[in-house]
Amino acid sequence: MEHIINFDRSLFRLINYNGHNDLFDWLMPFMRNSIFWYPVYLFMFLLIVFNCKKNAPWLILFSIITVILTDQVSSTLIKHNFHRLRPCADELLTLWRRSLVGCPGNSSFTSSHASNHFGIAVFFFITLKKTFGNWMYLFFPWALLICYAQVYVGVHYPLDVICGAIVGCLLGFFTAYAYRTTIYKVSANYHG
Repeated sequence: MEHIINFDRSLFRLINYNGHNDLFDWLMPFMRNSIFWYPVYLFMFLLIVFNCKKNAPWLILFSIITVILTDQVSSTLIKHNFHRLRPCADELLTLWRRSLVGCPGNSSFTSSHASNHFGIAVFFFITLKKTFGNWMYLFFPWALLICYAQVYVGVHYPLDVICGAIVGCLLGFFTAYAYRTTIYKVSANYHG
């Protein structure tokens, strides 16, 4: 376990300290801020409403369920059982750590940002690829950018975001499956 933690700290140092530059110092705090992405969320919901007419309410409902589920599993279930200090609060890193935003007081493992964004990326990819085609692939670099920003600004270790992304992907797959099952049953009942 010690080797994994040391590797995680080394990777954190590479991204947060060694890999910094003025542009990213300015940009990355915005990239990790949910408010910055509100126009994207609104645009996505409008696309769903105008292009997925009869399924739009179900898609919106299940996307909200996805975010709630990923957030609760990461923030409540996992973080409350794994009390890992955030890098911005770890005294062992004070000589070289860079903190570009405030340091949240809760546990670092897993990243809820990573869980939420990868959960919604997988959910939208599975449920909307038929409607919007290859455009749905863009959700994955978007989620990766947010994860990278979390490490870059100093609030998460790389393993926090990697494990958060895995949790999000699994839950996004689960909610996409639940959505498809629900739509199939609703459609069968409607036509039957």
